[in-house]
Amino acid sequence: MDYDLRIDPDSEIPKYKQVVDLIISDIEAGIFKKGQRIPSINETSEELLLSRDTVEKAYVYLRKKGILSPVRGKGYYVNQSNFQKKLKVALVLNKLSNYKRSIYYSLVETLGNKAGVDVFIYNHNIGKFEEILENQRNNYDYFVILPQFNDENDKGAEAIRKIPRKKVLLIDRYLDALKDYPVVYQEFDKDIQSALEQGIGLIRKYRKLNLVFPQKELYSKKIMRGFQIFCQVNKLEFSIIDQFVDEDVHTNQAYVFVSDDDLYRFIKICRQKNQALGKEVGVVAYNENTVKELLENGITTISTNHDEIGRTAAQMILSGDFKQIKSPFAFIRRNSL
Repeated sequence: MDYDLRIDPDSEIPKYKQVVDLIISDIEAGIFKKGQRIPSINETSEELLLSRDTVEKAYVYLRKKGILSPVRGKGYYVNQSNFQKKLKVALVLNKLSNYKRSIYYSLVETLGNKAGVDVFIYNHNIGKFEEILENQRNNYDYFVILPQFNDENDKGAEAIRKIPRKKVLLIDRYLDALKDYPVVYQEFDKDIQSALEQGIGLIRKYRKLNLVFPQKELYSKKIMRGFQIFCQVNKLEFSIIDQFVDEDVHTNQAYVFVSDDDLYRFIKICRQKNQALGKEVGVVAYNENTVKELLENGITTISTNHDEIGRTAAQMILSGDFKQIKSPFAFIRRNSL
């Protein structure tokens, strides 16, 4: 059966699990039918060029799952042939963060016991991203990918195209080179405009509105464009701060923070200067989480629903109905503005 051609010695998947997957695949294909004896542990060990212990571990696993039944002195027989195969999903993220964890947990929860999810992190490194997709291409039923690189989107798109398209679902943002791919996305420029518009009455309390946007980080530049349009349309005095320093904190000004690190530093400075949030200075932060709900009696946020991104991605996988869906974006008013 040329089993040895179907075992990948370089795969991150343990060899015994690869044996499990091979036997399940052959049962599903009708090669082994219910009540039929499968090759013995020794026979499979020789054919796959694997140790007997590795194959035995696979058979024991299948016995515990009720897929195989041992018959003393005769071998293993197929006990179950009409089972539903558990889907394997690779979640490929640019980095770990609070909102990425929210996406992961909601994805896993919605998929339930119908799929297993493994996480791969490429840390914005296009080489690492290409390596992950190359090594895992044949090991997963679906790839849920958050594509965020330096200035190498074309290379990222090229790597994604090497995976069968029916396996790919993009999240959080899409690449211009993959405009026709299914995606659950944010519309960064329009999102910040519509969200801040909901708080325009509070924003007008302040003389000036500042966007703290560290450009060395890989945040979408469309956020800056949307911020500028919002301020120009509403005739607001504004500035964009790249590298935030203590001297940037001024009374009677409001600040929009993209980075949590800059937000926490700003709060520390305000405490030292006895400047009350929501009175002397105003604060709006990107990306909702529990910390911001509790910090300083509540930080106003503008945020997409990260749980909904994970939920929607999972629903697409379960239904097979892949499409392009914009993630909802909201203004959550608290005491800091």
